[in-house]
Formats: sequence, structure tokens, C-alpha cells
Amino acid sequence: MSRMEIRLAGSGGQGVILASVILAEAAVIAGKYTAQSQSYGPEARGGACKAETLISDAPIGFTKVRHPDFLMALTQKSLDKYGKDVPERCLVLMDDSLTAIPELDPEKTVRYPILKTAAEKVGRIQTANVVAVGCINSLLHLADHESIRKAVLMHVPAGTEEINLKALEAGIELVNKAEHA
Repeated sequence: MSRMEIRLAGSGGQGVILASVILAEAAVIAGKYTAQSQSYGPEARGGACKAETLISDAPIGFTKVRHPDFLMALTQKSLDKYGKDVPERCLVLMDDSLTAIPELDPEKTVRYPILKTAAEKVGRIQTANVVAVGCINSLLHLADHESIRKAVLMHVPAGTEEINLKALEAGIELVNKAEHA
């Protein structure tokens, strides 16, 4: 990896921004350069939300994501909005509850039950963002396992460490099962 442009999208309250921060932190722990930004609608919860992270082996000069290498969408609205103009090389991760849009290359699109896994396997829908972090890191190999664990522990609320580590492992398992199926 020389430079990876990552865009995460969903709705406010899903923890998309926190997921982006965790990925950036894990990359820093792993010795990489990062830049992270976010934007969201005026509503605190339920409005559109986007977070972007650049990860590079070299210093980052331009800190905006212009041509994402990776897009994750947790809501249909975010997939419809950000999935239309992705470059051909862009890998798209979407929750399996979403309907793929025609603009996406099926060969570059993966679907996992992120929201369902958080609700049913982890036991808390609020951990979907950390389930997603596990999926993303397993797909992109941004940081080693210990770095991603440390980043999760640094950024989740006190008292939720155990359930968030369970969510991280559940996300990793989703990708591992799919790769070995």
C-alpha cells in the first residue's frame, strides 16, 4: 500500500465517524501516515454522515479523498449518494440489507451482514461501526491485529471495551468465513 483513500458513509448515530477515527488511529499505531475528516448533516442522529481517512506509507500532502479506493455504506441513502461516482478500482463494502446500485461493479462489491451481526451476534446494534472496522481491516490489511485492537480500546467509551472487542472479532470473522467459503 502506498496510499489508500477510504470513505465511510451512513447516517448520524451509526458511529461512522468513530469507525474512521479508529482506522486512522490503528494506522498511526502501525507506523503509517494518516489524515482523517468527517462531515454530517445538521441532524445529530439520522442525517447523512460521511467520514474519510487517508492512509499512506509516505507523508500526506493533499488531505482530501478525491478518488476513493474503498467505500463502505451502511444505509441505502449513503450507497445511492456515494456509490455512483466511485472509480472502477474502488472496492465497495455494503451492509447486506442494502440494494446494490447499477453503477457498481459486482466484482468490486462485497456484502456482509454488519448491522445484523451487531444486533444478533454481538448483542448491541450500536457496535455495528466496530463490526465494520473488523471487516474493513480484514479486507484492506491496514494495520496488524494488535494495532486495530489498541485503536478500538483507545476510542470506545469506558465500560464497553469487552463488547467492542467482541464486535471487532465478529467483523473479522465475517470476512474470514467469506474468504474460506
